[in-house]
Amino acid sequence: MNNKNQKLEQTESIALIIFGVTGDLTKRKLIPAIYQLISEKLISNPIDIIGFARRPWDNQKMTDTLTEGIKEYARVKPVDNKNISPLFNGAKYIHSSFEKKEGFQKLNDLIEKIGYKKILFYLATPPTAYKTIIENLSACKQYSVNKSWVRIVVEKPFGIDLESALDLEESLHNCFEEHQIYRIDHYLGKETVQNILVFRFANGIFEPLWNKHYVDHVQITVAETVGVGERAGYFDKSGVIRDMFANHMLQLLTLTSMEPPYAFNAFSVRDEKMKVLRSLRHLSSEDILRNTVRGQYAGKTQGNLKIKGYLKEERVRNNSTTETYMAAKIFIDNWRWANVPFYLRSGKLLPKRATEIAIQFKQVPLSFFNWKNMAGDAPNVLVLRLQPDEGINLLFGAKKPGPANEISPVTMDFYYQEAFGSNPPDAYERLLLDCIQGDQTLFTRNDEVLEQWKYVSGIIKAWEEKQTLKLPQYHAGTWGPDEAREFIEKDGRVWREPS
Repeated sequence: MNNKNQKLEQTESIALIIFGVTGDLTKRKLIPAIYQLISEKLISNPIDIIGFARRPWDNQKMTDTLTEGIKEYARVKPVDNKNISPLFNGAKYIHSSFEKKEGFQKLNDLIEKIGYKKILFYLATPPTAYKTIIENLSACKQYSVNKSWVRIVVEKPFGIDLESALDLEESLHNCFEEHQIYRIDHYLGKETVQNILVFRFANGIFEPLWNKHYVDHVQITVAETVGVGERAGYFDKSGVIRDMFANHMLQLLTLTSMEPPYAFNAFSVRDEKMKVLRSLRHLSSEDILRNTVRGQYAGKTQGNLKIKGYLKEERVRNNSTTETYMAAKIFIDNWRWANVPFYLRSGKLLPKRATEIAIQFKQVPLSFFNWKNMAGDAPNVLVLRLQPDEGINLLFGAKKPGPANEISPVTMDFYYQEAFGSNPPDAYERLLLDCIQGDQTLFTRNDEVLEQWKYVSGIIKAWEEKQTLKLPQYHAGTWGPDEAREFIEKDGRVWREPS
């Protein structure tokens, strides 16, 4: 490509077509992220926002609402109005339900009238609308064949089980090629998640220890302090296993345990992640029930504050057995990780909002003389903190100052904000930029999606086969039901409490 054509491509407008533009995701995440990329001059192409949604808005209402979102949620404040105005110069709003073909015809007419050569569809809707939208993009085959720059972004969850994921994938591939499909899991856009690979493969200290010979077990925790709130209707049909485990947590597992990729690109990284997913030990129904624990949060009164129990939440079925807490023990049957347990847990209304990966190294062969040891026989824990206090901790034992022979636990800490002077960029900034630049490395590939659901569907099936009238309860502000504590203690281990 000559320089003249390259400059022309960089100045061509991108039609950013957001289905569900009136929702919180667009206002709080997508548009502030686009604004930030424009402010930092990371996007050279003008962006024309085309909103598509059910609410009776018009161009001005959409512009006003999204401008408010930028001012409230932009990462860097105060916002610069000169970077906001260009974002809405070509903004258009199409008022239509996702079922009406007339709305899609209006969209098609608008695209053809302006003559966009670069088109980015974004599904910021409830997952139940995905298939309808994709099938009503009757012209998308024309775009994908006749235009070289057409992409579609699909938010997780990608289906609710293996069957629905296969159905969704078929609909997507009827319209788009795999290289045009960007399945977005915002966890993969977090700087701290990407740093897992940098930490492992750009440093020579820990990678030689990152295996069954030195690691006793791994704990991956995704803890939330909020309940289901307004998402109760959706959550009661999904639970933690579909909302967190089937995507975020399995992705963190693959990044933690994968082999070194030959390069940091879409092919190599995702190939190595797939090898891990294919190596997950598939268990019988009886083994699944022994290797998983579920629970629901119960109500709690604290002073004047009254927290509803899950079964009392609006739009939750009275006899619901949907889990708000889940713990699982997973094994990866390969040479690096054979028989090393990975303990994964996630829950609502836990004591602390935290996402972390803790690598517990094995005990020393012999205790050190007869010294008093306050650090424990296995003091070495490496903790990758993904949110909210992004950083890395290394715990180890050291001699306590003084004449007494005593070993004390100490910590070496790295904090992103202290080291780099600011909080890391929002995940959507990185992912939207990668999408515009055509880099799929941090997006989920179709075979990953199906392999994840194949594994998770086995767990769901085992749960459904066991008729459970009521799940174990845990009080809001605790680390899950007693069964979860007993679950790990029977292996001679304990859950970490994120600091």
